[in-house]
Amino acid sequence: MSTLQIGLAIAGGVVLAGVVAHSTWTSRKNKPRQAQPQPQEPVDSSSNAAAAAPASERTQEPSFDAPTASTFTAPISERTLDAHRSQFTEPTLDPVSDMARTMMQEATLHAQRVPDEAELARTAKAQAHAASLAPAVQQSRPNLEPMIDKVMDGGAAPAMLQPEKRPNLDGLIDLIAAIEIDQPVSGEAAVAALPSTRRVGSKLFSVEGLNAETGAWEVPRHGQRYSTFQTGVQLANRTGALNEIEFSEFVLKTQTFADGINGAPEFPDMLDVVARARELDGFASAHDAQLSFTLKAVKAAWSPGYVQQNAARLGFVPGVIPGRMVVPAGSAGLPPILGLVFDTQAAMSEDPAQSAIREITLSLDVPQVDRAEEPFARMIQTALELAREMDGAVTDDNGQPLSEAAVGAIARDLMALYNTLDARDLSAGSPQARRLFS
Repeated sequence: MSTLQIGLAIAGGVVLAGVVAHSTWTSRKNKPRQAQPQPQEPVDSSSNAAAAAPASERTQEPSFDAPTASTFTAPISERTLDAHRSQFTEPTLDPVSDMARTMMQEATLHAQRVPDEAELARTAKAQAHAASLAPAVQQSRPNLEPMIDKVMDGGAAPAMLQPEKRPNLDGLIDLIAAIEIDQPVSGEAAVAALPSTRRVGSKLFSVEGLNAETGAWEVPRHGQRYSTFQTGVQLANRTGALNEIEFSEFVLKTQTFADGINGAPEFPDMLDVVARARELDGFASAHDAQLSFTLKAVKAAWSPGYVQQNAARLGFVPGVIPGRMVVPAGSAGLPPILGLVFDTQAAMSEDPAQSAIREITLSLDVPQVDRAEEPFARMIQTALELAREMDGAVTDDNGQPLSEAAVGAIARDLMALYNTLDARDLSAGSPQARRLFS
């Protein structure tokens, strides 16, 4: 080969290598970010010795409940004790809480005898390890205090209250029809007379009885006796106000139930009810608020696992629908505090690791969440924390960058909304507000 041919071959090889390198770099750059494996806690030699202990030296496998002093009555050997420690240690996202739980379980086991010097040394080592982890864990969590003070303009939220023990029907948002009866009716007869459906059009239909023994209004149930009854239907919800057709359907359902228990219903005037329903619907429409922020990927896209891992660190749990996560309320049965939504198709993909997500949405249904939860401040802090961890940019629902001025304006509007709902006895998060704004 001539010198020219050799030079051309070398140049071609360099160009080909450059093309391959650029293609590889582009592919790696555009590959969605993946969830990182969780770090494993260090395992000491005593745990390894416990794992290698023969089956004859191991006690019964413990349950997930914490052991009590009465759980172990026989003498416990050092090796068996270490085995129990290793079995009770559960991996979690919070190393400090995990370590604290393990130490509590060890303290219960130690109630059987006085610890020796070796055990005291191990306990001191565990406490030192937990103390060293605490700053890192605290730094990874959102610090809400500065954002709450800044966003809520000094408006202190009221203390968290327990759910009110009130009947389901409320004259504030329900049309109620009383049903008089000559003598108490058994719960069995009342249940048998209930309609097959609990809806009137798009509104909730309810039946309640006055318990003859307790004097409380409740849904009819077996084994009880009731001295009077009432039926009700919501005057309005997010689908609109109660109309004339729905009122007629309510009258028919109530009359059918009353005939089943030999009762006589009393209905209000239809025109008055419809006018009241329209007024309530107008108020609800003018004071309904559902906020949302969008978090967009600045550089590389995200995989579903990457989104879920970062959201889980801030308290989100998987929702019922694929691609949806929520921050659950502190009490069971209440609506979630915040919602997070990303592409459902990406979440249901056969290979989620290769699915690219460019944006996610944070949402807050204002009337559904008690203001004492400070949901807006938590929403702002969550958005900023996710943007920092995932290299994203926060925008409003119009695609505009989220500015401090916009946050302050929204916070002031929310405070005014909360006060207005309170004045109407429809406080955000109350049973009445959750039904009206649904």
